[in-house]
Amino acid sequence: MVQKMLKFVSLEREMPAKRAAEARAGDFGEIYRDYARKKAADQAGRCSQCGVPFCQSHCPLHNNIPDWLKLTAEGRLREAYQLSQATNTFPEICGRICPQDRLCEGNCVIEQSGHGTVTIGAVEKYLTDLAFEEGWVEPIRPLAERPESVAIIGAGPAGLAAADRLRRIGFQVTIHDRHDRAGGLLTYGIPGFKLEKDVVMRRNAQLEEAGVQFVHNSEVGTTISFAELRDSHDAVLIATGVYISRDLAGPGSGLKGIVQAIDYLTASNRKGFGDSVPEFDSGELDAIGKRVVVIGGGDTAMDCVRTAVRQGAVSVKCLYRRDRENMPGSRQEVNNAEEEGVEFVWLTAPKGFTGDATVTGVKAARMRLGLPDVTGRQTPEPAPGSDYTEPCELAIKALGFEPEEIVRLWDAEGLELTRWGTVKADFRSHATSLPGVYAAGDIVRGASLVVWAIRDGCEAADAIAERLNSAAKVAAE
Repeated sequence: MVQKMLKFVSLEREMPAKRAAEARAGDFGEIYRDYARKKAADQAGRCSQCGVPFCQSHCPLHNNIPDWLKLTAEGRLREAYQLSQATNTFPEICGRICPQDRLCEGNCVIEQSGHGTVTIGAVEKYLTDLAFEEGWVEPIRPLAERPESVAIIGAGPAGLAAADRLRRIGFQVTIHDRHDRAGGLLTYGIPGFKLEKDVVMRRNAQLEEAGVQFVHNSEVGTTISFAELRDSHDAVLIATGVYISRDLAGPGSGLKGIVQAIDYLTASNRKGFGDSVPEFDSGELDAIGKRVVVIGGGDTAMDCVRTAVRQGAVSVKCLYRRDRENMPGSRQEVNNAEEEGVEFVWLTAPKGFTGDATVTGVKAARMRLGLPDVTGRQTPEPAPGSDYTEPCELAIKALGFEPEEIVRLWDAEGLELTRWGTVKADFRSHATSLPGVYAAGDIVRGASLVVWAIRDGCEAADAIAERLNSAAKVAAE
C-alpha cells in the first residue's frame, strides 16, 4: 500500500498558487487559488501524525487537525470535512483569515525540525469550500424546538457562532445588530482579498434559513433598550466587539485627510457591496491618486495598506515604531503587502501632522529599541535629532480598538466592567454580573482574533443552554 502520510521527508511545503501581485493589486478578489484534489491530498499527507499534536493544542478551538489531514490524504474528504466542522462553526472563514503562522502552523512539529509546516489553513479552506460545492453542508435542523429564547447583541463572529450553536439545540434566537448586514468585522472590517463577502453571506443565509431572526439597524440604547431585551428573552448574550478607535493626539491631528482605519475599511467594503457611500464618493475615504501613510503594525494596518494599493494610491507606506521581528501583524500579510508595492518604514513613530486645512504629511521620529517591557518586547525610544516628515494626502490611523461605554449607553446598571472597560465575565461560563446576561468575544477579551471570538461564542452558548436546561428541569419537577 502506498504511504499516505509522512511525506514531509520527500515533499516540500506548497501553498495554493498565488495570483501575481500586479494582477491581484487591481481587484478585491482573494489572492490564493484553490487546491486541486491531488495537491490537497499531497500537502495533507506531509503531516507527521506526531504523538503530541502541537497544532491542535495551539488552536483556540482545539480542532482535530491531524485526523482530518489524514482523512484528506486518504481521499475521505467528506469525513475530513465533517471532522473539521465538528469543533469549528466556520472552518472556511478560519482557513482564510486565521494567522496560522502564529497558531497551528507556527507550532507544527515538522516546521520546528526545518521541513516547512503543513499548509493547515489552506487544506481547511479547501475542505469546506468543497463541502458547499458538493452539498455536504447540511441545513441546521434542530431535533426539537425549545420555547426559550435568547437575544444576541452583535452579529459578529462571536454572536454568529453562538447563534449557530443555540439554534442547533432548538432555542429561539434573535440577533440585534447595528449594521444593515450581519457579520460584523467579517463583513465590514476585513477586505475581500482576504475574505470574499459571499463566503460570509452564505453563512448568514444558512442561519436565517435555520430560523435565526436578524434585526438589522438595531442600536441597543437607541432603537431598543437593554432592559427590554432582558425582559423579553430568557437569556441575553453581549457580543458587540470593540469598535472605538484609539486615537493619536499631536499637532495637526484634526486636519482633513486623517481618518480612522475602521471608517476607511468599512467604506471600502460597502462600495464592494455596491452601496452608496458619500464619504468615499467625495474622495475623503478613497486613496486613488494619493500618497498614503498608514500608522500601526497590526493586522488592521495590513488590511489598510493593501486596500489603498487596490484603490489606486500613488504610494503606500506603513509606519511602525518597532522592527519587523516585533510587529504584531501576520508575517504572511506583511510579505503579501510588500509584493504588492507597500513600503514598510520600520522603527518610526508619528509625532503629529503637517498641513493647513488638509494633511500634507506625518511628522515622525526614528526610533531605536531599548530595554524590554513587562511583555518582554523591547521598548521603542526616539533617536535624538531624527525627526522628519513623511509626505501624504491620506493618513490612516490603525492603532487598535477600545470598547464602547455600554453601561452608560445602555443604562445597564449593575453590569460590571474591567479596568479596561471590557465586560467582566466568567472565563468558563461567560456569565456576567447580571443574572441571565452573558458576554463573549472582543467585548470581554479586548481586540483579538476571530478564532477566539468563535470559541467564546460557542462556550457562551453551551453555558446558556446548560442554564436553560436546568431551569426547564426544575420547572418540570
